[in-house]
Amino acid sequence: MEKELSFYPNVQLQILDAQNNSELQQQQVKELIRQRVDLLIISPNQSGPLTALAEAAYNQGIPVVILDRRTTSKLYTAYVGGNNQEVGRTAGHHAAQLLRQRGLVLEITGRPGSSPATDRDLGFRQALSNYPDIKLVAQVQGNWQPTSVLKQLPAVLRAHPEVNLIFAHNDPMAQAAYQVARQMGLTQRIRIVGVDGLSGPGNGLQLVENGALDATLLYPTGGEEAIRTAMRILRHEPYLKENVLGTMVIDSTNVATMRTQTEQLASQRQDIQLQQLRLKAQLRRYATQETTVYLLIASLLGAILLGALAWRSLRLNWRTQRTLEGQNAEILAQRNQIEQLAEDVRRSAEAKLRFFTNFSHELRTPLTLILGPVEDLLTSPSELTVAQRHDLKLVRRNTQRLLQLVNQLLDFRKIDVGKMAVRATQGNLVAFVREIMDVFEKNAHRRNITFRFLPAEPVINLWFDGDILDKVFSNLLSNAFKYTPDGGRITVSIQRVVAANTVRVSVEDNGRGIAEADQPLILGWFYQGSQPSPDGSGLGLALADGLTRLHEGTLSFRSQPGHGSTFDVTLPLTKPATFLDAVPHHSYTISAASLADDEPAELAEEVAPARTDITVLVIEDHEEVRNFLIQKLQPHFQVSTATDGATGLRLASETIPDVIVCDVNLPELTGLEVAAALKGDWRTSHVPLVLLSARDTPEQQLEGVQAGADLYLTKPFNPAFLLESLRTLLRNRDQQREHFRRELSVDTATVAPQRVDQKFLADLTAIIEANLDRPSLSVDDIARSLGVSQMQLYRKVKALLGTGVTDYIQSLRLTKARLLLLQEGSAIAQVAYQTGFSSPSYFATLFKSKYQVSPSEYKALHTPTQH
Repeated sequence: MEKELSFYPNVQLQILDAQNNSELQQQQVKELIRQRVDLLIISPNQSGPLTALAEAAYNQGIPVVILDRRTTSKLYTAYVGGNNQEVGRTAGHHAAQLLRQRGLVLEITGRPGSSPATDRDLGFRQALSNYPDIKLVAQVQGNWQPTSVLKQLPAVLRAHPEVNLIFAHNDPMAQAAYQVARQMGLTQRIRIVGVDGLSGPGNGLQLVENGALDATLLYPTGGEEAIRTAMRILRHEPYLKENVLGTMVIDSTNVATMRTQTEQLASQRQDIQLQQLRLKAQLRRYATQETTVYLLIASLLGAILLGALAWRSLRLNWRTQRTLEGQNAEILAQRNQIEQLAEDVRRSAEAKLRFFTNFSHELRTPLTLILGPVEDLLTSPSELTVAQRHDLKLVRRNTQRLLQLVNQLLDFRKIDVGKMAVRATQGNLVAFVREIMDVFEKNAHRRNITFRFLPAEPVINLWFDGDILDKVFSNLLSNAFKYTPDGGRITVSIQRVVAANTVRVSVEDNGRGIAEADQPLILGWFYQGSQPSPDGSGLGLALADGLTRLHEGTLSFRSQPGHGSTFDVTLPLTKPATFLDAVPHHSYTISAASLADDEPAELAEEVAPARTDITVLVIEDHEEVRNFLIQKLQPHFQVSTATDGATGLRLASETIPDVIVCDVNLPELTGLEVAAALKGDWRTSHVPLVLLSARDTPEQQLEGVQAGADLYLTKPFNPAFLLESLRTLLRNRDQQREHFRRELSVDTATVAPQRVDQKFLADLTAIIEANLDRPSLSVDDIARSLGVSQMQLYRKVKALLGTGVTDYIQSLRLTKARLLLLQEGSAIAQVAYQTGFSSPSYFATLFKSKYQVSPSEYKALHTPTQH
């Protein structure tokens, strides 16, 4: 406050310290109200006791600025302070990052009933609710005092020795927690996070730099902003009622930078104070000399020499004053420039990071769908077929989608720099919304979605810009269709709000809704939430919100997770002064061509069925990529699909496909996790696996192969190369099958379990050999012993050996019988019963069928002749 007030020398600042005593603070505020101060700044010790006094001052016409801690009433002129809930949430997320989302947490709270303590606790708990493996096991009421922590914390830590992290509501309490942990020998295991991040000896920055704290949350003191707001109020300039200051995590990575910045600011402050002292001294000197001159002139006792000296002295004073004023202005300009440069750098870095990260990922899938069909067309020598015509439509549609994304980014940029103007005409909003809904009718019919339009009146005329509202309502409807399941319900309603002289357009769906943690951020640029849509960019809702505000309206929403969402667009019925007139028109261009897409249904009808019994399982969450793969593979294989990793694993274990094609970026289970699960399950370990991904660095490809993939293809990929690769993998599997068949025999009772497949065949062979003398041994008995179904057992054996389970049992029986026949004194009937055949005659028939000689002839051929 003092630093900022140095620029306003005519303002007097009176500071009263209540020493954490609410009763004393009430008396002080009453005295200030009685003095009729020009403006009152209150930092409440507790919210409740100061609320009534703040309201009283406000009602008496004294501007009231609430600093740091809020009162329980909205009757104040302005609020300046940090967002304590955001501080708590940031602390919770950083705690989860430090604990790698698993561990036990202890919280040291401030004074009960104070708004910072309540809000920081609320935000901290909200953040931890996103991490089910992190538990808040205990709380200590520190009352903002280190002595209270030193008394209470040892007993709590002894009761909860497994605590991994302590979150204290301020740095002094965090330092006390560190002292207790050090005394108990727990500093190596317990991480400590505080709040304040102040500079100076013994404060947060030094504690982080010394390693006493793992991190502290910056809580701006707000004094500088409080004085700026107060001066705007006193000068009757525009000001914000709510001035919420940001926070950030200060840890070992940025504490040195923060300390350097604070030292530079402190140095600047000292320079400013020194200059102010010099200026005051010069002004006092000027005032003294000016008085002397007036006295000399009034008494006519001055002489020419004294007058000349006085005039010269005045000139020196004026020159000095101008010099000091220039220096003051220069310092002020430098400070503003430094602040502006820092803000510009931060915004630029943040914007670039968000933009390029999201935009590059968004382009990957459309490029796959563009380059694949184009490559097919370039390599095809024949006339275009129906499938090729579909490819051209696919190219066009995804190019339009890319163009739409670019246009949205351009609109975002225009809004950001204030270059987009509203050019309005008067028209019927009901008819306009009806035209936009027509674009989505076909999609609603295809997906069996109930799509209703409920206008309260047939005609509602107002001034609006069709191009802007087109983008707003198209984005809202596109979002509704994206998150509403097939067979769901979407309702669009329009009604006047007479009391506010506005009209409200509501888009309601019964989809999955918006998670509570995502709701405060869902209208932000590039934010996609904790469960992002695979084809989302984080631009639609933010663009709709920006365009609505540009149109002098508001966009709000209500959502209940699991029950759907309702988005309300409220527009003024009267023409705002900021609107520009446009040439009237009666029809509007609806730019939602890529939003109502029913091409996949057509594709499914055009693809010819496969003429082979080889099965391919495609696991891909993106609908167009999935249908594109079906189109390319179905003429050659039997194709089944799954839209997520869990469903893909279930289908793979149930159907045992011949080959699997899986995307890496899947919801819930990733493609790498699916690969590891497939290769670790003996039912699917033999199935060749191809991973598809937009992640194309060598490290990412190595990670895919290490997870068990037989082939790793990056998007965009060549469809012909994918098809030939699948054929090569299947040929290799056939060769491996022959290897297993040659390797397994009764001489090698079990095969060394070097791989999952070899272990399965070894277990299978051991079970059969252990029950070889049982004629009743069945496939069901073997399946029960292995813990699988008959169908899974049959498909696994067929895939590995190319034969059925019954044939394999018979082969082992005959191989064993052949060895027993070579033993001296063995009888054919005895051998038949020992190897599980129901009768000697049946045994003889099967033996001759396999070896082309009867058992007796075989025995005679291999028995030495007696002399």
